[in-house]
Amino acid sequence: MSESLTTGRGEAHFPARKIDVAVLGATGSVGQQFVALLANHPWFCLASVMASERSAGALYGELPWRMPAPLPNEIGRLRVEPAKPGVGPQLVFSAPDSTVAGEVEAEFAVAGHVVVSNARNHRLDPLTPLLIPEVNADHLRLLPLQREKKNRKGAIVTNPNCATIGLAMALGALREFYPKRVVVTTLQALSGAGYPGVASLDATANVIPFIDGEEAKMESETKKILGKYSGNGIEPDTVTISATATRVPVLHGHTESVSVELDEKAEATDILAAFRNFSGRPRELLLPSAPARPIVYLDQQDRPQPRIDSDWDRGMAVTVGRLRRCSVLGHKFVLLSHNLIRGAAGAAILNAELMLAEGFLN
Repeated sequence: MSESLTTGRGEAHFPARKIDVAVLGATGSVGQQFVALLANHPWFCLASVMASERSAGALYGELPWRMPAPLPNEIGRLRVEPAKPGVGPQLVFSAPDSTVAGEVEAEFAVAGHVVVSNARNHRLDPLTPLLIPEVNADHLRLLPLQREKKNRKGAIVTNPNCATIGLAMALGALREFYPKRVVVTTLQALSGAGYPGVASLDATANVIPFIDGEEAKMESETKKILGKYSGNGIEPDTVTISATATRVPVLHGHTESVSVELDEKAEATDILAAFRNFSGRPRELLLPSAPARPIVYLDQQDRPQPRIDSDWDRGMAVTVGRLRRCSVLGHKFVLLSHNLIRGAAGAAILNAELMLAEGFLN
């Protein structure tokens, strides 16, 4: 049930009472981050935790909990359920491994669930929104088409790869200057590899210059996110991206060194203003998980740093710094985003809030 609030862009829908939700893949790193963020959410009530058959039947509180905050007692008393489409809440946050996510998410959508997914399987499907609410909220208009063409009662909406999201937000802020070519090198945190993740002897005092599939995701996903809704699908943006992905011994926070060529001439002051003024639909709607400023520019010459800047605005803001001239492409800067919050669970929860506020969950 929801009530409506008229805004400058039409009607926004807000819940009259909390909506029951489920987390699929609730025992993994991202699944536990979903649980932690949903524990005190003002719109959503975590009513069901789902996982593989080996965990099904156990009390959630009996399983290993790896989040820094204590597990709330009421969630600990939930019994882990097997993933059964058609059973439980309509709204499902999905965080299982990609080896199983594709099929099970499609089954849930056919059965009438709205699946808000962190998995990669459906991101590049032409009828699936690959959503960053501040950048491409209008891509939710794909959902009626998805339901019709795929014969689904429900739907699937995805958030981007954890390294893609920071880059796409920064380029989204620079849209007025038409980004043309981008070179990006990532320094990605260990927690991005899940648990138990990278072996300690590989990660300690080392840089691993390869993350399987990560570079291709950044290069393709960003073009879709920045693309335009055409009525029949998404026309990818024409920006060309060259990505190099590395793993570094940092716990949380993906750092990215970005060089960008713009089609429209822009001075450093213009780019700074674009970063600082960047907002979007979530702030208009006052969504609970929306950061006050999606991009926070830090003036100090040695920022952003993962250890001190990953948690800006509850981990939902992207921090940017070191804007300077690039002798090859024109401009360069460094950005940082929290890979488990803005890059994963927090992004999906913000997506669901937007869908609810815009009437896509009725």
